[in-house]
Amino acid sequence: MYSEKFKAFIEMWRHDFAIERSIDEQICLDRDGRPIPWYTYPAIEYLRSFAYHDKKIFEYGCGQSALFWAERALSLTTVENNPQWFDKWQQELKAPNLNIMLRTEDEAYENAVWESGQSYDVIVIDGIRRRQCAAAAVKALVPGGMIILDDSDRIATSEDYAAAVETLRQAGLLQVDFYGCCPMNCYAKTTSLFLHRDFDFAAAEGHRPVNGWGNLWGKGRRQRKAFYKKFV
Repeated sequence: MYSEKFKAFIEMWRHDFAIERSIDEQICLDRDGRPIPWYTYPAIEYLRSFAYHDKKIFEYGCGQSALFWAERALSLTTVENNPQWFDKWQQELKAPNLNIMLRTEDEAYENAVWESGQSYDVIVIDGIRRRQCAAAAVKALVPGGMIILDDSDRIATSEDYAAAVETLRQAGLLQVDFYGCCPMNCYAKTTSLFLHRDFDFAAAEGHRPVNGWGNLWGKGRRQRKAFYKKFV
């Protein structure tokens, strides 16, 4: 038998995080059906708190995250190395500020961040060759920018991930690790952000922190009162 409080906890994950649908359908969506990245939920919520309307973003490894970023950013360039996935994303991911590139050669893939000749405010490393991509990303990041390294907890079993983390740390970036559950998975992982020491992105809602998914203070007064009466 489960307690009523535990049932409410499960319902929060089912409704506010849409985790049941995400796992069963193997898709990264929030409760409103909008695409979200395959990062940990704490990292997604932190990233959602910033404004990106004037930011240029580059992403190693294309996926549903492209629509999440394209919805928010001034522009998004993403690179894919797999022709089959490239064809899929070309058909499914549509946004006027989104440019999807195919680069099958290793060096062309990691150096794709340089092709436009511009620097980026946010660079996401979530594809192959993470060590080499980290080295390229450091040089292509604008002062005050941010690099996102997903699945960073793999450093214990992967030399590639360990080297990527070390490269970003040696560049003097501030490492912030977000541990927790994520869409589609039934286990926890880590998404790490590496912030330039002048990082100061504006808040999306004019203030931070914001009330995240499942947050009690994001509910109306009547809902909070009912919750307190029942569970606190």
